[in-house]
Parts: sequence; structure tokens; C-alpha cells
Amino acid sequence: MSGFEVAFAGFGGQAVVQRWVDAAVTVAFEELAPVSAFPVVPGRRWGPGLWWSATTGRHVASGSNAMRAQLMVLDRDPDVVGLAGRPVRLQWHDEQGRRRSWTPQLFARRADGTALLADCPSHPSAGGERALAAALMMERACEQVGWSYLRLDPLDELLAANLRWLAGYRHPRNQVRPALTAAVLEAFARPRPLIEGVEAMGDPIKALPAAFHALWHGHLHVPLDKPLHERVLVQPGTLPSSEALTAAGPHREAGGGRVREVP
Repeated sequence: MSGFEVAFAGFGGQAVVQRWVDAAVTVAFEELAPVSAFPVVPGRRWGPGLWWSATTGRHVASGSNAMRAQLMVLDRDPDVVGLAGRPVRLQWHDEQGRRRSWTPQLFARRADGTALLADCPSHPSAGGERALAAALMMERACEQVGWSYLRLDPLDELLAANLRWLAGYRHPRNQVRPALTAAVLEAFARPRPLIEGVEAMGDPIKALPAAFHALWHGHLHVPLDKPLHERVLVQPGTLPSSEALTAAGPHREAGGGRVREVP
């Protein structure tokens, strides 16, 4: 079996092919457009779209509800500094000499310079044997460069719903003004129900967006494995990593890449 190569869309859209071990240390994949479009599947209620990232201030291409859910998790991870959808295709020859390739759905750059390649299947066996075989190859490729590859478990429905709600307030405009943000943090310097804290500041309608913005960014904390409501206990927060956030319970939802032969 030969070594890995990668294909990606360089700046200006020009197609580029390089050795994997070289590209991994020289290419800022988090800055690149998708190497190929996400497929549109007729009859499904969701389709490809864009996720505005609070981490980067830019849009990230997304292909499914499950992928958008994982983008929410990674966008809140304090260790993630860059995100991209399908920026790179890995290519290799199998034991029979046939050329194969796989395009992971997600790329996340970590603060230490390493990266995560990931797919977002709807269930553990999604994509069939080809997807599982490709996952082994992705793990092998990532091990060569000190990165990691994961097939991310779909999120628990309650966790996903809570993240979607808070994500609606991720944009900086919900800070309103620095003085209000400071007041929000002061109001919850000790744990107290959400409604009590915002009412203590005066008009809850003005204070709630800033409170939800602080919750998204981890300046405040609530348990995301329980329903959000007006009396949920809010306390000063330290944002958990994506691994810690998703390790607490069962998971559900949709995605997947595919292995294909390259002519």
C-alpha cells in the first residue's frame, strides 16, 4: 500500500495534490473552501448549508443536521481555533493497487497546531463497510502526522436542542455593550436561577441576550443535559472541551462520507 496524498482547492480555487506528510505541516486547511460540494440528497428534510462560526467569524460549509450539531460543539471548544467543512480529500492505493479516496466532513485546528479530521455519521454503522474501512485509513493517516480522526457520535437530542438555543446568541451583537456583559457576569457571580439574575439587572428582555451569549461562550455555566428554563441554575463557568461536553450521555442524529475509486 502506497503513502497518502491529499487533494484540496488552493487559493483561487486551483486544484492541488501533495504528499500528505508535507501538506499536513504547510497547508492551513482551516482557511480553505470545500474540496468538493456536499451532496444534496432528494427527499431529505435537510440539506447543505453554512454555519457562522463564533470561533473564526466566518462561515463553515455544512452537509447535514448531524454535522451542524458537531460544529456547534467544536465552535464552543476553547481548544479549537479553526474550522472548515470538507477542505481536504485523502488518497491512497489499496492492497490490490486500486486508488481510493475519502473526504472527511470536518476539519478542526487545535490551539497547539494539531488538528482533528472527523465524520458525522447518523449511527455507528452509517456508511457501511466502506465508511468503516475508510475510518481505519483516516486514523492511520492522522497518526503519521500527530493528528486525530474521529467518527463523532450523534448528539443526545436534549444536548443538541440546548446548544441550538444558545447558538442563536453566539454572535457578538448579543453582548449589546460591555457594561451590560459585566453586569451579567456580576449578577451570576454566585449561583442563582436564570430569571432571578436577569431580573436583578432590571429589564430581563435586555439582559437575557447577554446572558445567553455569556452561556454560549462559557463565561457562565448551566447543565446542558437538562432542559433550559427560566429557573435553571446559572453559575460562573469554565467552558468544557468538546470531548467533555459530549462524553456525558447517549448520542443520536445524521451524516457520513464515502470511499470512491479515483479514475
